[in-house]
Amino acid sequence: MHSVYTDRRYLIPFRATLLPQIFTDVLVIGGGVAGMRAALAATEGHDEADVIVVAKGKLKQSNTFWAQGGIAAVISEADSVADHVRDTMVAGAGLCDESVVTQIVQEGGERVRELMDWGMRFDLASEDDSTPALGKEGGHSHHRILHTDGDATGKALGQCLGQRIENDPRIRFFQECFVLDLITADNTSESGGQVLGAITHHPKYGLQVIWAAATVLASGGAGQVYRESTNPRVATGDGVAMAYRAGAELQDLAFYQFHPTTLYIAGASRSLITEAVRGEGAHLIDRSSHRFMPDYDERAELAPRDIVSRSILAQMAKTGHTHVYLDARHLGTERFNERFPGIERLLREFDLDPATDTIPVHPSAHYMIGGVRTDAQGRTSLPGLYAAGEVSCSGLNGANRLASNSLLEGLVLGKSAGEAALEMVQANGRRPARIVSDIRLSERSELDLADVRSSLRSVMWRHVGIEREGDHLKEVGEMFLFWARYTMDKIFDDRLGWEVQNLLTVGALITRAAAWRLETRGTHTRLDYPETSDDFRVHETWVKGQPEPTTIPVEQGAEATK
Repeated sequence: MHSVYTDRRYLIPFRATLLPQIFTDVLVIGGGVAGMRAALAATEGHDEADVIVVAKGKLKQSNTFWAQGGIAAVISEADSVADHVRDTMVAGAGLCDESVVTQIVQEGGERVRELMDWGMRFDLASEDDSTPALGKEGGHSHHRILHTDGDATGKALGQCLGQRIENDPRIRFFQECFVLDLITADNTSESGGQVLGAITHHPKYGLQVIWAAATVLASGGAGQVYRESTNPRVATGDGVAMAYRAGAELQDLAFYQFHPTTLYIAGASRSLITEAVRGEGAHLIDRSSHRFMPDYDERAELAPRDIVSRSILAQMAKTGHTHVYLDARHLGTERFNERFPGIERLLREFDLDPATDTIPVHPSAHYMIGGVRTDAQGRTSLPGLYAAGEVSCSGLNGANRLASNSLLEGLVLGKSAGEAALEMVQANGRRPARIVSDIRLSERSELDLADVRSSLRSVMWRHVGIEREGDHLKEVGEMFLFWARYTMDKIFDDRLGWEVQNLLTVGALITRAAAWRLETRGTHTRLDYPETSDDFRVHETWVKGQPEPTTIPVEQGAEATK
């Protein structure tokens, strides 16, 4: 990365001792499933632990709350841990760490039963049967997906965990609080010291320093780096960017998952049409009503997401059309509305009836597979910093996440990260330090931030999206360098500026990783390197200040964390 990205340690100038001070044992950054489960685990594991959860927006703005898909877990006697592990490993295209996959899948059933004990309601097999209904989605060999109200699982999960946090007097929840940077003991541009908390901005209280013995990063993904995205507007990659500035190891950044089916209507947001609709039996057809997925894969609509997304792209090119269609007409009105009431309401807003109309769909950026490198307990390469959920890279997802494994990972590794964070509380306690960030004023001209944001999202979609090619990746890198020279050197005092700086950082990191990986694997498709190469069956880790990545054989898995 060019020095324009590496010279800045913090986004803003400040003197920590002159700002309002808040103290806590565990600081959790992020209000989704991983962050809330980590907060609960910290108070469960320590009777006197004080926890603060900081959310960039409100609860309903997280990717968790937006998740239509369910939770994949082995709770049926017809299913097995071994089968779920195998399905995950196959989808991950050779880059999953088997020990991590096994750990998460084995614990999944326990975490789901825990949610039931906490009052979360799952859809039942029938009115007379208290057994949860289990759906099937792409890449799964068994029916093992639990849903709530068909397509509102994430909302129900967020409400369940949110209620428990609200009832825990040891947890404080700060909403609409933007975290600018992690604070480290090493106050240099080449950092890597112990994480001591974070500097935040609240619209009412302004800048504040939150000192913490342990910090759990659970800030979600970066879908807004792409023009077409299923993610809420708050998903701007802030966690990955701040971890990079602090000197944490980042892993497997070339891999970004695109969801095959989002509603494609001009002028409308790219609303997700959950994979469960295809699991229920809906077909993908082109403009000529041809069901094309069997032409590309024997699993048809239930192939892994990377295959379905690429197949849709190929069929669009073949037919010269901007999208394809999801055909659920044969499911019937009653069945569709009962299984997917939220989607039915969404479609009704656009005068679409799934019983009589085909649904226009198109792939969109959905889930960041790479992220902050962690071990199986959520520890990162920086002491005092833990990570869980989409912002992290544990080795579960490999090169392509299996459908409905994300909420599972957030539950399992969120709990593990919260428990592991207590080791820092017991060892060190809270430790304020004299942190000074001095940044010279820029002498360069300013670019329009809205234009930069729009342009970077468009170029990422065109050239660092579902299909990539070396010359275009090089051009994108040059574009990011130009924008960064006139944006990364500025000092902003509002969220728009900070988000654009984070988007530039994350976009440049993804582009660099995609250019380095000279193969096609999982979600990463290189048109100039169409084959999968054993030379790249490795995790690659990136650290600020190092021009080339460190490679780690997959067999070493999460145990290789420094």
